[in-house]
Amino acid sequence: MRFTPFRMERYQSTYEHRVRYNLSESGVHPLTVDELAELAGGGVELGSVRLGYGQSNGSDELRARIAALYEGADDTHVVATIGGAEANFVSFWHLFERFGEGAVIVPTYGQVPGLLEAFEGRMHTVPLLEEEDWQPDLDALERALEAGARFVLVTNPNNPTGVCLSDEAMDALVEATERHGAWILADEVYAGAENERDPTPSFWGRHDRVIVTNSLSKAYGLPGLRLGWALAPSDVAADLWAHTDYTTIAPASLSDALACVVLEPTTRARIMERTRRIVRANLGLLEDWMAAQEGRFRYKRPDAGAICFAHYALPVNSTEFAEKLRTEKDVLVVPGDHFGMDHYLRIGFGNPEDELLEALALIREAFDEVAEAHSTEVPP
Repeated sequence: MRFTPFRMERYQSTYEHRVRYNLSESGVHPLTVDELAELAGGGVELGSVRLGYGQSNGSDELRARIAALYEGADDTHVVATIGGAEANFVSFWHLFERFGEGAVIVPTYGQVPGLLEAFEGRMHTVPLLEEEDWQPDLDALERALEAGARFVLVTNPNNPTGVCLSDEAMDALVEATERHGAWILADEVYAGAENERDPTPSFWGRHDRVIVTNSLSKAYGLPGLRLGWALAPSDVAADLWAHTDYTTIAPASLSDALACVVLEPTTRARIMERTRRIVRANLGLLEDWMAAQEGRFRYKRPDAGAICFAHYALPVNSTEFAEKLRTEKDVLVVPGDHFGMDHYLRIGFGNPEDELLEALALIREAFDEVAEAHSTEVPP
């Protein structure tokens, strides 16, 4: 095994609290505890929570509330984890030790690709095609499965593009993996943060070899709770739970209690409406800003999540430009290099409105400076 640094997380972890404008985040502006209590109708009572070890796969109440979100699931299918990161890690661990190689639909969040590299597994990449509105190359998927991939990582809605798989693409992925006896590992953390479309359908229940991961971080605006889950067939869920004995042992008791409040159906509906309201309003601001950039950017309107993956038309490396933004403008964005795609930026737009507009103005200012510098360069 060899350690592979997680470039995007290292970058964000180092700088996200040291800039004035953090547009590297992919969720909406987080709730405070008081705001959560208000959405719950004042029903947050934590004084009686005993601060011992809780049920290590999540309390019975929490697992029942998570299972209720998925048709045909019950609490035996659920393992509560420390954020979506632990859910992804133990799910990858389970699949890797059985198969050793997998396919990854890219671009995507870099955790599982980095783990495959670190564990020296074989990784097959299946590209999303920008010219087809970021839908997967199904021929490449078939080649990966024929070559031996026995699990497929898919992030839906996608990170970094914010685009959802079409019904046809989902059907094709289900059919191909079922035909090859392969698993689907579906990271669905942005489901629920849709702007103007129906809720994103889950892969859960599409066939018998599906693991779904999710968390309260993105669509719920509660990353500080560090509460996620994996949903899997009961025997697999039991194995994932056993794997967490080696990682974090148990969710924090306070996070478990608050997650039960969050997932109470009426409260959950209010939280999701807040998220969608922020995404809709801020996407409108971002699109107005994009339209005023005189063709500098090319992007597909995101379906969900507070992220936009934009290609820019200037001869400057994405990491170099992101560093200019950070050091000169106090703005943090994610360079496309972190997804293996130079000349793109992932711009988060879940911030408060005034903060977002100020940061976007600074991004334009930085691009104007780069454009002017390149227009005045003397040819060699």
